[in-house]
Amino acid sequence: MALPSTKCLDHIIYLTPSGSVNETAEEFRKLGFNVLPGGQHADALTENSLIILGDGVYLELISFVKPVDAYPPDSPERLARENHPWALKAPGWIDYSFLGINSETVHIFDIINSRAKEGGDDDLYGPEIPGGRKRPDGQVVKWVITPPRRPAEGIERRLPLPFFCGDVTPRNLRVPTDPPAIIEHSCTAQGIASVRFEVPSGRWNELSRHLSYVIGNPGVASADAGHEWLLDTVKGVEGRNCRLLLSRSEKESLGIVEVAFYVKRKPEKETIETPYAQIRFVPI
Repeated sequence: MALPSTKCLDHIIYLTPSGSVNETAEEFRKLGFNVLPGGQHADALTENSLIILGDGVYLELISFVKPVDAYPPDSPERLARENHPWALKAPGWIDYSFLGINSETVHIFDIINSRAKEGGDDDLYGPEIPGGRKRPDGQVVKWVITPPRRPAEGIERRLPLPFFCGDVTPRNLRVPTDPPAIIEHSCTAQGIASVRFEVPSGRWNELSRHLSYVIGNPGVASADAGHEWLLDTVKGVEGRNCRLLLSRSEKESLGIVEVAFYVKRKPEKETIETPYAQIRFVPI
């Protein structure tokens, strides 16, 4: 039996300050994106809006519902908020997901951890965790998350590896594409051209190796970055590749620094700074 793909880009997450998801949605509408209401997640800690692209990838604009100090000290809600994987993240492009699977017999973490062991490394992923949210129309959406393991040194030492999202309910409930107007954007965005990461030089080899385990093949030298990998998307953009780019940085911070979009119409500005991150339009 063929193993499932472990390199299909599913969505990219853009975090903004607590309670600001509606304001952020308006900012992206002004950039020419069609933004859909998302809903509140099952843990009641975060809420989102969605931008769905023609290649099947979507952007998740997300914020915490409340700041930490809004919860009573030592309450279960306060502890959950403080220990959320994104609790210490600065606003901007904070995370990304590959498309996972929901299976009782085949597990993403087994596939990737086997590759890591063959390369002499420890396990990179933990078992699936159930997740979900309720849409504004009342429809309940369910999925399973396959998360990267947190290193013993703490979350700030975690390399930016994708988590995997496997649908329990049909994917079109989580990522609606009907009617077709949902994926039509006035900026003419068609899909993701690239996701660019920067990582300190001292950790570049480690991340490059770990990404190779995740994706299933080694990165190749790139004119645009130190290494690059070609990713799959659910539908693709005809004649174009989606790329993951990994660049060395002299800074200590690491993570996504830019998301680029294929667009049909040449924009007035190809690179745009949002309040918290950078996007780029790539004409096709």
